[in-house]
Amino acid sequence: MDEERWRGERAALNAARGVLGERASRLYPGVARVAGTALLCREGWIPDAPVPLEDVRLEWDERAVAAAVRAPVGGLPGEYRSYSEAMAALSPPKVFEDRPCYRLLDVGPPVLRFGAASFFEGVDVVEAVAHELAAGVDGLPLRRRIGDPCDLGRRTVIPAVTTLTVTTSGRYVLHWRDPAKVAHAGGLHQVMPVGCFQPLGDEAPDVWQCMVREYAEELLGAEESYGPGFVQEEWGFHRTLTSLRDRGLMRVRFLGVGVDPLSLAVDLLTVAVIEDEAFREVFGGLVAVNEEGVVSVRRFDGTVPEPMQPAGAAALRLAWRHRRRLGISPG
Repeated sequence: MDEERWRGERAALNAARGVLGERASRLYPGVARVAGTALLCREGWIPDAPVPLEDVRLEWDERAVAAAVRAPVGGLPGEYRSYSEAMAALSPPKVFEDRPCYRLLDVGPPVLRFGAASFFEGVDVVEAVAHELAAGVDGLPLRRRIGDPCDLGRRTVIPAVTTLTVTTSGRYVLHWRDPAKVAHAGGLHQVMPVGCFQPLGDEAPDVWQCMVREYAEELLGAEESYGPGFVQEEWGFHRTLTSLRDRGLMRVRFLGVGVDPLSLAVDLLTVAVIEDEAFREVFGGLVAVNEEGVVSVRRFDGTVPEPMQPAGAAALRLAWRHRRRLGISPG
């Protein structure tokens, strides 16, 4: 395949992820969905009620078995050996670095089991399998090799932490992901913040720490400048948000796990409900544009903006279903 053709297919993918997602969803008629959305799941992945984040136990597996499906077979231009290598050279988003990440191995709420991986190991599968569908590859060989989209052992799964941030009076933060800036899900709306679940160093997995960094970066436009010697627990912003949680002014709940039908990317779904005054104090400087797209505030009323990432749609639907339990009173 020549490079220009590959670039054209990549552009077609980013221009039509919503429509392609609907097509991909139809490939899995027997797989369960989350809250009536296109997000795929297994039985038991979505708890009956939101779970306090502190009650979710994260386990670590040093000896995780290598994934059976690690990269596409064919379909790459020139001499490129992986999808991430081709993407870096031919169609790089604004930020595209191979960083250490947590690999999701098993889901059994309230227990999630993780191992070690890198960001590009995830990209090599999720973007390649979406590209394959956009390009109309006969037989979809990579998707066929993966098989069950909810089998976390078949591929390297780098989950994102997807957080719906909503005030008690019923306003939430919405993101439009600019395809020129992001590696995944460009052109779609999404709740926020959302970030790849990854460490700064060699620390154990901690969903809250990841969420706090994404709040600073996505909602307030802070730079990802965590240099040597950075201790997150001593960071003023981390202390502020943690204090809100400790005082019950910010309630963070785990909603479950789901799989995007187009890319087979996996999201850990969470919701953060914040008292209005606390939201104004901490996020009064909410940016209009950030490193990944456009930011806005919407009314929380049970509707889902279109086109929307399935994970975001699921978080909205689940939070709406449990709004009274979560303490949200839409006006």
